Amino acid sequence: MPNQLPPSSRALKITARGRAVLADPRLNRGTAFTQAQRRELDLVGLIPPQVLTLDQQAERAYEQYSAQPTDLAKNVYLTALHDRNEVLFYRLIGDHLAQMLPIVYTPTVGTAIERYSFEYRRPHGIYLSADAPQDIERSLRASGLGPDDVDLIVATDGEAVLGIGDWGVGGIDIAVGKLAVYTAAAGIDPQRTLAVMLDSGTNRPELLGNPLYLGTRRARVDQATYDAFIDAYVTTATTLFPKALLHWEDFGQANARRVLERYRKKAFTFNDDIQGTGAVNLAAVLAAVRTADLPLAEHRIVIFGAGSAGIGIADQLRDALVTQGLTPDQAISRIWAIGRYGLLTENQQSLHDFQLRYARRTAEVDGWSRDADTGGIPLNEVVSQVQPTILIGTSGQGGAFTEAIVRTMAAHAERPIILPMSNPTRLAEATPTDLLTWTDGRALIATGSPFGPVEHAGVTHEIGQANNALVFPGLALGALVAAADRITDAMLTAAAHAVAGQTDTTTAGAPILPPVSRLRTTSVAVAVAVAEAAATDGVAHARVGKDIEDRVRAAMWQPVYPPVKAAW
Repeated sequence: MPNQLPPSSRALKITARGRAVLADPRLNRGTAFTQAQRRELDLVGLIPPQVLTLDQQAERAYEQYSAQPTDLAKNVYLTALHDRNEVLFYRLIGDHLAQMLPIVYTPTVGTAIERYSFEYRRPHGIYLSADAPQDIERSLRASGLGPDDVDLIVATDGEAVLGIGDWGVGGIDIAVGKLAVYTAAAGIDPQRTLAVMLDSGTNRPELLGNPLYLGTRRARVDQATYDAFIDAYVTTATTLFPKALLHWEDFGQANARRVLERYRKKAFTFNDDIQGTGAVNLAAVLAAVRTADLPLAEHRIVIFGAGSAGIGIADQLRDALVTQGLTPDQAISRIWAIGRYGLLTENQQSLHDFQLRYARRTAEVDGWSRDADTGGIPLNEVVSQVQPTILIGTSGQGGAFTEAIVRTMAAHAERPIILPMSNPTRLAEATPTDLLTWTDGRALIATGSPFGPVEHAGVTHEIGQANNALVFPGLALGALVAAADRITDAMLTAAAHAVAGQTDTTTAGAPILPPVSRLRTTSVAVAVAVAEAAATDGVAHARVGKDIEDRVRAAMWQPVYPPVKAAW
C-alpha cells in the first residue's frame, strides 16, 4: 500500500477550527479531545469539560446502541455515529463484530436500503447519473482525493440489491455497508475509500411514483446508454485513482458478468456477487467435503439459482474440480444448474451466454418430469434424478428446499452438504433447524444469513455463515499489499482455501466456516494467501516474501485516535 507508516500512526494535521472540527467525522473525537487539543483547535466551551477515553466512549455508545428498539433503529444509530465520529464507529463495530455485522451489512442493510429515501439524513459517497456523464470527473474530484489517495472504490447501480431487487439510489447503502465491512474486517483505511452510486434509473413503480424518492426519477436507461455510462466511469476512475481496486456490487443479472468480463483483463477490478460468492461457497464446500470424507471429484452438485451468483459459484467449483484431476468437461458434468425456467438445458431459448456451458444435453434429460406451466425441469425432479450430495441455493426463494426435497437428497447422501445462500434471512431456501431435522442431524450446513446454534439429538450444531465478508476484505488487503494490478482466478481460489483452512470440523456440530467474530484473523490468512498467489501469477508489483504476514498486519488500519497536530 502506498503509505509508509501504519495507517493508524499517521498524525492528523488539522487546519479546521471550532465547530468545523466537530462536524468532520474523520477529525472529530468528541469528549476524547484533551484539554490541550481543545485549546489548540478552538474547542474550549464547545464540549462538556470531562475528558473521556476511547474505551469509555465505546462503552457509552454500546449502551446507546443496545437501547434501540429494532434492528433498523440500530442501523440508523450506527449510521449517525459513523457520520459523527469515524474512529468510534469502527471501534464499536470491532468490539462487537458478530453482533453488529448483520446490522451494518446483510440482512438489516436490506431494510435500510428499502427505506433509504425516508430515513435519509446526509449523503454518503459519490452519486453519478447516467443522465449526466459529463459530471463524472467533476463529481469524483469533489471527493478531494488525489491519484495516490484511494485504495478501493465500491460501486453499485442498485438493480439487484441482495435478494430484494431494484432499489435505485438506495443501493448506495450497500456500497457504504460493504466499505464498513472492508474496514472492520481487514483494516482497509476508511479515508482511502469511496462509495459510488451509478444511478441509471429504476424500474420499481413505487419509487418512480414517490415524490420523496431521491434518485433519478426515470426508468432504467437503455443498454447503449448504460454501457457508455459504465465505460465513462471506469475510464475516469482509473485515470483519477490509478491504484484503486474497483469493486462491483449488486448489478443486475444482464449486466453483472458482462461488465466484469469487459474490464477484468484490463483493470484492477472485482465483482463480489460473482467472484466473492463463488469463493466463499467454495470454501464451505472444501471444508464440508473434508468432513464428509468423500473426494470433491466424486460429489454431484445441484445449484438452485443460475444467475450471476449461482454461475459464479459453478465456475469456481468447476475450477476446483479441474485441480482434482478432472477435465473441464468432466467437471461441468458434475454440476446441474437450475434457473428461472428449470434445469438449464440446451434447448432453452432464454439462456445468457454465461449459462450456456452448464446447459445439459436434451437427450440426457429425456423422460424427466417437467413443470406444467413453464415446461422446465423443476428442482424436485432434478434432486430425484441426480441424487446430489451437494445442494446450493442462490435463488432468493424462501423455503424452496422443502422437506420432501431434502429427505430425497438425504436418502442418497450419508452427509448431505446443503448451503442455502440466499439473503436476507426471509429468502433463505431452508432453515438449519429444518435441515437437521429432515436429515436426522447428518446435514453439513452453511447459510447466507446468520442463524444461531441448533440443538439436535443432544448435539449443538454451530451454523457457519457463508458470508462474503470472509473473503472480500482479505482479498482486497492482500491485493493492495502486493500492489497487484489484477484479481486473478488463482487469487480467488487461494482465498477460498485460506478460509476453509480456518476451521476444525472434527468435533460434532462444529461449523464448516469460521465465525464472523474472527473476521480479522480470517482476513489476515486470506490476505497472505492472496498476496502469495498474486506474486505467483506475476500481477504483484511489490515484494512478497517471508515477511508478508507482518506486512499485512502492519497495513491494517486500527480504530484508535491518531496523534493530532494543529496546522496553521
